[in-house]
Amino acid sequence: MKWTNAIKLMILAVVGMTGGQAQADYPDHPVELIVPSSPGGGTDLMARVIAEVSAKYMKQPFVVSNKPGAGGGIGMGEVRRAKPDGYKVAVLISELAILPHLKMIPFTEQDFVPIARLNGDPGTIVVKSDAPWKNVQDLIEAARHNPGGVSLGNAGVGTIWHLAAAAIERDQHITFNNISFQGAAPSVTALLGGHVQAIVVSPVEVNSYIRSGQLKMLGVMTDERLAGEYAKVPTLKEDGVNVTVGTWRGLGVPKNTPENVVAQLRDVSRKIVEDPKFKEGMAQANLAVSYQEGPAFAKFMAQQSDYFKGLIATVDMKK
Repeated sequence: MKWTNAIKLMILAVVGMTGGQAQADYPDHPVELIVPSSPGGGTDLMARVIAEVSAKYMKQPFVVSNKPGAGGGIGMGEVRRAKPDGYKVAVLISELAILPHLKMIPFTEQDFVPIARLNGDPGTIVVKSDAPWKNVQDLIEAARHNPGGVSLGNAGVGTIWHLAAAAIERDQHITFNNISFQGAAPSVTALLGGHVQAIVVSPVEVNSYIRSGQLKMLGVMTDERLAGEYAKVPTLKEDGVNVTVGTWRGLGVPKNTPENVVAQLRDVSRKIVEDPKFKEGMAQANLAVSYQEGPAFAKFMAQQSDYFKGLIATVDMKK
């Protein structure tokens, strides 16, 4: 009996040493970076900048994998269910604070270990350059005189841009014909093709089309005007619409991921954000760098969840 117990202890010791060595060698093969949206949008662009810059700071590369659907729930859910070993990292997006309150996903931000927040961007309303509306109030008046007659595209049911549209409807007592797509990029394509009359997106998704003159921005969902090339675009509040909504993006891993793996990913994230090449890539994509350490990011996500829970209770998200 004593020999049996001794053998068991030896086996456990060997397994423990092997596991510890595996963690110490992290990463010993490529790390999958799960993007919960379609290629071409802001989340995808940020992930690809991360993957490029991370090569300077990691022994193995980040490999970007797009998993769109369910407002981001499919991609984030895949990471949530993954083995907690650090080899599947999620790009966490603002919808993580929304979808649980719509009963669209069975998990919350508490199911992840936050690595860092890397980005934050405002919402905007965009139309084709030849659209008859010069500002947001013109668009709202068109919807007021023709309830359900103005089509407004968004990145998907339950996404932050769907919620932003619903918040505008609530604030202005109007009704849009809200049309949801599988990500922001497809909504932009629909607008360019004339399949919708306006969309709610972040600046990055439309930057190149605005510069080329194909699209125009009617308003931004911020308290103050943006700097730079969009400084002339009024806020919604300037047009009498009391709605301020923005998106954010960060990194997270499943709960129970080893502490040393989490620490390494946080260290790499901090180095990435401080790297001039990351800042340059984000600027080219018109994405704002907004960094938060893991614990601060966790607190921020909890606050966002509380905010959207209250907002959702006041709007009709079935439209």
